[in-house]
Amino acid sequence: MGVLTVVRASDRRLTQRMAAWRSPVVRRVLSVAEACAEGTKLWCSAAVVMAATGGRRGRRAAGAGAAAMALAQLVGNGVGKRLADRPRPPKEWIPHDRVEDRPASPSFPSGHTAAATAFCCAVLAAWPTAGLLCAVPAALVAVERVHSGAHYPSDVAGGAVIGLACARLVRHAVRA
Repeated sequence: MGVLTVVRASDRRLTQRMAAWRSPVVRRVLSVAEACAEGTKLWCSAAVVMAATGGRRGRRAAGAGAAAMALAQLVGNGVGKRLADRPRPPKEWIPHDRVEDRPASPSFPSGHTAAATAFCCAVLAAWPTAGLLCAVPAALVAVERVHSGAHYPSDVAGGAVIGLACARLVRHAVRA
């Protein structure tokens, strides 16, 4: 059995399982996380708060986070989606109406996850406490993207890899 066959089968199982979560609390928390992260509002707001209240370390963390997030958005949404052109998960797999709100753009990679991961990892390197605090909503955003039917788990994993790479690039660029 090939790697792609295993990934596709795992994507289907995990997507259907996560989309079937019925807990109103879970659905509400994920919905709020996604709404806050839409258009990178959450990460931009976090950067402003860090820069305003964190002194030099806060400004450094905010700048690194914003730069990594911007790079991840460019790589994920500007390049990755155009190269992969993967369709979203089939609507039949998603047993709730949130599937109607998903974007029309290609599925791979998850731009939300790429931005969230890049921001958190870049902040973590500059200000570990703030980075760990940002990791909670970032993880919720990643889970929500699958639960809502917007992405396969492998799209989220791909977005996370892009985010990690972009945070690392920004960190090394700042050192140089």
